[in-house]
Amino acid sequence: MDKEKKIFGISWNVFLLGLVSFLNDMSSEMIAPIVPAYLTSVLNVGKLASGSIMGLIESLSSLFKVVFGHISDKFRQRKVFVTLGYGLSTISKGALAFTHSWWDFLSLRIVDRVGKGIRTAPRDALIAESTEKGKTGKSFGFHRMMDTMGAVAGPLVAIGLLALFVKYPADVAYRRIFLLSALPGALSILIIIFLVKDTGKEVKKKIRGISALRNRNLKLFLVVVAIGALGRYSYAFTMWKAQELGYSIVQSLGFYALFNVIYALSAYPIGVYSDKVGKKVIITAGFGVATLAALTFAYAKTLWMLLAGFILYGVYLAIEDTVPRAYMADLAKDFEKGTIIGAYHTVFGVFVFPASAIAGWLWQNYSLKYSFLYAAAMSAFAMILMMTMVKEEKS
Repeated sequence: MDKEKKIFGISWNVFLLGLVSFLNDMSSEMIAPIVPAYLTSVLNVGKLASGSIMGLIESLSSLFKVVFGHISDKFRQRKVFVTLGYGLSTISKGALAFTHSWWDFLSLRIVDRVGKGIRTAPRDALIAESTEKGKTGKSFGFHRMMDTMGAVAGPLVAIGLLALFVKYPADVAYRRIFLLSALPGALSILIIIFLVKDTGKEVKKKIRGISALRNRNLKLFLVVVAIGALGRYSYAFTMWKAQELGYSIVQSLGFYALFNVIYALSAYPIGVYSDKVGKKVIITAGFGVATLAALTFAYAKTLWMLLAGFILYGVYLAIEDTVPRAYMADLAKDFEKGTIIGAYHTVFGVFVFPASAIAGWLWQNYSLKYSFLYAAAMSAFAMILMMTMVKEEKS
C-alpha cells in the first residue's frame, strides 16, 4: 500500500474505491426509485408484501457481511471479494429487465444483496487499511459522499430515460432502465480489477491481541445499532409518501434526488468533523435527526413539509451510514477489521428486515403516518441510549 500517494488529501486506494461506489450506486439508483412503482403497479404486489420485500432486500446482504469480512481477515484478501460482490450485483440488476413475477424479482434482488454482503466488509476494511490513523472519519466520509453522488446521478439519469421512453408502456420503460443500469456497474468492476490495490497481505498474520468484540463499549454500541435499525425504514416508504400526497413517479424521483444531494453534501464534512469532536457524539445527533425526519414525514401534508422530510432524511443517513463504520474501524485491531466491521453490518441488517415489515404492516392496517411514528419512536430510543453511553464515557 502506497500511503504517500494521495489525492484530495486521501489515499489513492480510497479515492478509487469512492469512484467505484459512485458508479455502482449510480447503477443501483437508476432503478431504486422505480422499484416501488414496479412492485405495486407492474407486478401487482400488495402493500404489506411490498414493505416486507423491501425490508428483506435491505436485510439479506448484512447476513453475509460478517462472514466474508472474517474470511477476508483470514486470507488477507480484500480485492477478490470486492470484485465478486460488485460483479454479482451488476449482473442481477441488469437481469431485472426479464422479471415477470414477484418471485423472479425477489430472487434477483437477493443475488444483488448477496453481492453487497460479500463486498461490503472487505471493502470497508480495505478503506480502513488504506487510511492513516485518526483520519477514518474523513476517508469513510469521502467514500459515502462519492457513493451518494452516484445516488444523485442515478435518479437524474432515470428521469431522463423515463422521458425518453415516455411513449412506451410503463413496464417496457422500467425494463429498459433495468438493462441499462448494468453499464456503469460494469465500468466499476474494471476499475477494481486494474487499478485498486489489495492491502490485506501487508498486515502481518502474526499480529494478534485481545479482540475488540470483548470491548464493553462495542457490545453496547451494537445494541444501539440494533434498536436504531428497527427504526430504519426503507427509502421506498418516502417515495410512497410522496405518491400518497399526489406527486407523480417523476416528481417523486426529484424528491429522491434532493435527498441524495443533501446526503452527498453532508457525508464528507460530517466524517471530517467526527474525527475532531468524537464519533459517539455525532452518532447520537444522527438519531436525533432521524427522529425529526420520521416525525416530519408522518405529519407532512404540504410541499414544504415533504421537502423538509427529505432534507432531514438525507442528513440522518449521511451520519448513520458514515460515522458508525469509522467508529467500528477505530475500535478494531489490525487482524480483525473485516470481522468487526462485518459484525456491525450484520447486526444492522438483521434488524432492518423486521423494521420495514412492521412499517409495511402499519401502512396496510392503519396508514403511512403510523409507519413513520413507529420509526420515530425507535430512533428516539436509540438516541437516549447513545446519550447514556456518551455521558458514561465523560464521567
